[in-house]
Formats: sequence, C-alpha cells, structure tokens
Amino acid sequence: MPRIHLGSWAESAVSWLQTHLSWLFDAINTVLTGMYDGVNAVLGGPDPLLMAGILAVVAWWLRGLLPAVLTFAGFALVDSFGLWEAAMATLSLVLVASLITLLVAVPLGIWAARSSKVSGVLRPALDVMQTMPAFVYLIPGVMFFSIGPIPGLIATVVFSMPPGVRMTELGIRQVDGELVEAATAFGTTPRDTLTRVQLPLALPTIMAGVNQVIMLALSMVVIAGMAGAGGLGEAVYAAVTKVDIGGGVESGLAVVVLAIYLDRMTGALNQRVSPLGRRAAAKAAAAARGLAVLRYRPGTAVATVSVVVLALVAGGMNLARSGDDRQSVAAGANIGQGRSIKLGYFPWDEAVATTYLWQNILEDRGYKPDVKQLDPGPLYTALAQGQMDVQFDAWLPTTHKQYMDRYRDKLTDLGAWYGPTSLELSVPDYVKGVDSLEDLKGKSGLFGGKIVGIESSAGMMGTLNDKVLKEYGLDGEYKVVSSSTSSMLADLDRAIKKKEPIVTTLWSPHWAYGKHQLKKLKDPKGAWGKGEEIHAVGKKDFGKDFPEVTAWLKDFKLSEKDLASLEVAIQDGGKGKEKASARGWLDAHPGLADKLAPVSH
Repeated sequence: MPRIHLGSWAESAVSWLQTHLSWLFDAINTVLTGMYDGVNAVLGGPDPLLMAGILAVVAWWLRGLLPAVLTFAGFALVDSFGLWEAAMATLSLVLVASLITLLVAVPLGIWAARSSKVSGVLRPALDVMQTMPAFVYLIPGVMFFSIGPIPGLIATVVFSMPPGVRMTELGIRQVDGELVEAATAFGTTPRDTLTRVQLPLALPTIMAGVNQVIMLALSMVVIAGMAGAGGLGEAVYAAVTKVDIGGGVESGLAVVVLAIYLDRMTGALNQRVSPLGRRAAAKAAAAARGLAVLRYRPGTAVATVSVVVLALVAGGMNLARSGDDRQSVAAGANIGQGRSIKLGYFPWDEAVATTYLWQNILEDRGYKPDVKQLDPGPLYTALAQGQMDVQFDAWLPTTHKQYMDRYRDKLTDLGAWYGPTSLELSVPDYVKGVDSLEDLKGKSGLFGGKIVGIESSAGMMGTLNDKVLKEYGLDGEYKVVSSSTSSMLADLDRAIKKKEPIVTTLWSPHWAYGKHQLKKLKDPKGAWGKGEEIHAVGKKDFGKDFPEVTAWLKDFKLSEKDLASLEVAIQDGGKGKEKASARGWLDAHPGLADKLAPVSH
C-alpha cells in the first residue's frame, strides 16, 4: 500500500489558507475578540463578591434559595483561591463559544430533522467533529489566529457543536407525527407548525443538547489553555506541567464549581422556558414538603431588579477606585512609561528563572510585563506572528533549530546570555556499571526498557530519537517516553527515593545535579553534538518596538553560579510564588538590576 501523505496535504492547505485568506481570519479574529472582551469585561469588572451575588440571584430565580446560597459559597471559594479573574475568563469563553455554537447548531438540527438528505450528509461530518481528539483542533487554530482565547474559542465551537445538532434533530423527530398531521389538517403553515408545535414539544430535548454543548465547551476551554487561551485552563496546565498538587487541586475545584453551576442553571432554565418543564415544576412544588422559604423562587421582575441593583453598586465601586491604579516607578527609571511587553516561557527551570527575573526588572523600569506559559511550538509560533514579544530560553544551534529554521525571517536573535550548555542522559550514581551511553546497550531490562524524556516538541527529544539512539544501537532496545520536564523530574525523584534504576534526559546547567547524586553518561561518539548557548529571542520588530530592552538583552549575561542560585531561590519559594522569589533574589543582589538594565541619567 503506497504511503498516503495526508498530513503534508493538510499542511499545504493550511499554508494556502494563511496566504490567501489572512484577511478573513483577521476579520474573524477581530469580531470574536470583541465579543470575548466584551463579555469578560462585564463578568470580570465587578468586585468578585458582588459578581458572586449576581450569579447567586440568577440561581435563586432559577432553582431557589438553597442553590443560591451554595452558588455564592462556591464562587467565594474560587475567589479565596485567587482564581477569580481566571474563572471569569473561562466563563466568558464558555458563554461566547456556546452562543456561537447554538446559533449554528440549532438551525442545522432543524434542517436535518426536516430533510433526510441533509441529515445523511451531516451525520458523518458530526462523527468526525465529535471523535477527533480535542487537542487536534488547537493546531489550525494557533496557525490561523496565533495564541490567545480565539484559537480556543474556534476549537471549542467545533468540538461542542455535534450534540447541539443531534439533540435538536432528535427532539423534533420525536414529536408525535399525529400532532403534526393535525396541525397541517387545520391549515397551519409549515413555519407555524415548527414554531408552535414541534419546537415547544421538542424543547426539553433541545435544552438537554444545550446543556451538553456548554459542558463540552467547558471541557475544551480547559484544554485550550495549552494554546494560551488563559483562564482556568492555563492554571490547570501550569499545575500539570509543574506537578503542582496544590495548584492543580485549587484550579480543578474552580472548574468543578463552574461546571456544576452551568449544569444546574441550564437544567433549571428548561423549566422556565418549556411548557412541559413549567408543568413538571408546578407538580413538584405542589408535592414538595418542608420549609416554604427554601422552595421560594422570586419572579422575573424581582430577580431583574436585584441584579440591576448589584450591578449599579459594582459600577459605582469601580468608578470610585478607578483613579487609584497607579504604577510605582522610581524617579528617572520610567523608561517603559506603562507600555505592555509580553514575555513567554515554557516550563524549563532556566526559562522560569530568567522570565520572572526580567519581569521584576522591567516593572522597575516602568513596563507592564505580561507573562504566559506555553509549549515551545505555540510559543515560537506566537513570536513569529507577533503575538508574543520575547522569550529567554532558546537553546541554539541544536535543541530549537527546527523552530529557528522555520521562522528565522520572523524572529530576532538577541544574543546568548549563557553557555556552553550540554545535553545528556543521566542515571543515579547508585546505578553501577553504566557510565557511558555505550554501557546502556543490552541493559534495557534494568531500566524497564524506557528512557524518561521531556516534552515531545523539544529539539532534544528529536536529537535523542533520530541520532543518539541510532548512533549507539539503542533505537530498537529502548523506548523514549515523552512527558514534561516536571514529570520527568518527579519520576527521577520517585526512583531515587526507592533506589530504582532510571535513565532520564537532562541538561547542564540544572539544579537537579545539586539536589541528587547523578552521573552524566559520557558521549564518546559525540552524538549529542557540541554544547549549546541559551539565547533570548524576540519577535521580528522587537528592536524597533523596544529599543532600550533590546540593548539590555544583547548585553545580558548570567554566570552559572548566579543562575543556579536563582533557580534554587525559585524552587525554595514554592509553586505560584516565582515572581516574589525572583524579587527576593534580586533584592539580595544589590546593583545587579542596574547592571542588567542600566538607566542613563
């Protein structure tokens, strides 16, 4: 069977679309960004507890007093985690994506219910949309719209649309045919038959589809955090990549609070808008026993007035404190004058350390740094498209060669700040008889036949699979397990505590060599290549947009001692406190900030 190059055809199609329809993607991006920013401004603008009160009033109107109290408690818990802004960003993305999805899905479902041919055409398309791994939708989204909320929004719409179409079609087809025939016999037009007979009776099923659309949208929004969509997805992704149990639990619970709220509210909304739902609710209320106050639900007018009052209070508080947001910058050091600069990093220790170091320095110089964690692929794509400004961890000429070759004319190499480095495989020192890559031959059973690696997108992984293993005859004996840097380190720590043999990818410099007794496996054949240098890389127009920062970064150097101590300070500071830890380290090295970012007087 000849090789079918479907992947290369897809790449060619994406490239053609980028070249010829960029204007269309820009227009879509502008419209969707405006929708998302508008909803996010409404949800994220009020004080968190006031917004929680507004959401609680909605729960009171739809379900009763007890759900309202639980709603307020749940969102107050999210605020106590420090995740309020992320939660509102996620809720905004879910609402916008769900609205767009339903505006497309419901008419398609109606059309499919009224035409078997349309249904037959839609069914396989919906099957593909529903079964395709959700991560795949992020790839064209990033290519067409770069990183940010819009790729996640587009991917969410595609992923969550099938149940909306299917449930709408199912609901209409399940309406008793005799009722439709009776309406037709009395001279009802097809449009009136649809709007007055079929849709009201199908509404419970359609609302179940709405519920599924929202739930799938929420699940996809979290996945979209990998592409820089922000919100709780970014918090969950950061916790996973850093093996941050506390952060993972907190961000996960915030997602649960949102999911339960959206599920219960959409379920209760069916009772408000559906005749059958109102009838069932009335029967349930008549049969219910217990305190009447817990069953009381205010009318629409009372709920609306309550929401408006809380919104007006929130608006007044925002106006009162609008004049208090000022950035404190030392006299003569306000070079940035409040300009935003976007710093990207992937979860490698030296990247985390230098990114948060420069975040503090740039704030001291009057800039407003926006820090975002991404995988290498999306980060380099964002730099090439001008959506990010700079990142500090480009390993050249080997590890990140694929990205530099692909985007060379769209990036600015700001020079090396550290080097030379080295890539290696390492084992704990208690593993005897394995001191070189040659010693791994025939000993796969000792290590379970695997080498624990890092992110599959890292150039180091490509070098290991394509060159190192083949050079030493290990490619058929060992399997390289892709994970993340933090997962690899956690697996290494676990194995050392149990005194188990393990071989992992590692590099120098790295704090793991200071924490554990490890052996770097010698590379007598030089398969890893020469040591690399770590560069800062910016977008194409970085020098034009940030001339002062460009000059600073071109002179930026960090010794192995300083880098190691900075990494240790961030490790000791704990998860979620990287910026504060870098600030403490910077304060402990007086004069360093002025050396790295000098201010001319």
